[in-house]
Amino acid sequence: MFIRKLINVLLAGTASVMLAGCQGGVLDPKGQVGVDEKYLIIVATLLMLVVVIPVIVMTLFFAWKYREGRDHEIYAPKWSHSKKIELVVWLVPIIIIVILGVITWRSTHDLDPYKPLVHEKEHLTVEVVSLNWKWLFIYPEQGVASVNELAFPTDVPVEFKITSDTTMNSFFIPQLGGQIYSMAGMETQLHLIANEPGSYDGFSANYSGEGFTGMRFKAIATKDEADFDAWVNKLKQQPQTLNPASYQALAKPSENNPVQYFGQVQPGMFHHILMQFMHADHAGDKHADGEHAMGAKMTMETEK
Repeated sequence: MFIRKLINVLLAGTASVMLAGCQGGVLDPKGQVGVDEKYLIIVATLLMLVVVIPVIVMTLFFAWKYREGRDHEIYAPKWSHSKKIELVVWLVPIIIIVILGVITWRSTHDLDPYKPLVHEKEHLTVEVVSLNWKWLFIYPEQGVASVNELAFPTDVPVEFKITSDTTMNSFFIPQLGGQIYSMAGMETQLHLIANEPGSYDGFSANYSGEGFTGMRFKAIATKDEADFDAWVNKLKQQPQTLNPASYQALAKPSENNPVQYFGQVQPGMFHHILMQFMHADHAGDKHADGEHAMGAKMTMETEK
């Protein structure tokens, strides 16, 4: 009885130590997308262990069984074929691959980052821009923006529209699930939801230069929509306005940026950032002659 209790304590302690490193990561999800991805990771791992564990056990067993000095063991060097072994060797992996294929096909469609989440509440839209080396979050419906701080209500689905001002980055909030690349001149999308209020770590999962390690932000899931509205009102009190001129200054490379708020956002800023590389006058240099794409294009059209 004592031995059984001791074993249970040891197992519980070992599990606690192993899971301690998972806190704050993909195995500690706080949103439905993250929960679904955790389930997929665990199921896929267990299925693969069906092959891995027997192989490891047999490797150790054969090494022990046929070790030097075991002369009484039967050794048949000319043995070459066994239908039973061939059946197991081929049939088990095939079954596992078929099961994994079905699970992957279903999860690929269910967890499509572009697919809006089915929810009774309307989606909150957040436009995301990765810069060197910071994150800009624009709230088009609320008319505010923030740097290195993201907020949204708990139990409200969020639609992220993502692009990059420079090199390719990866938008990733591990506890909410999923990650997707941000690329200049392209818009990617991601749909997430937080089912528990809290502050979650977000960062870039794609190396993008010397300031990469400081390219982090906080994703704050407020308790309810009233708390989110209070956060938005706090931003609206700030005097700074996000427009092409202020964006040009913000886009300059900088490291370990503090949180910054913009109380107003010029309409269409995300589209302007997204399309800035499409202007012919900036094909070779995004900041040619120190002018931003929007201002430069307007100047050229005026001269014409």
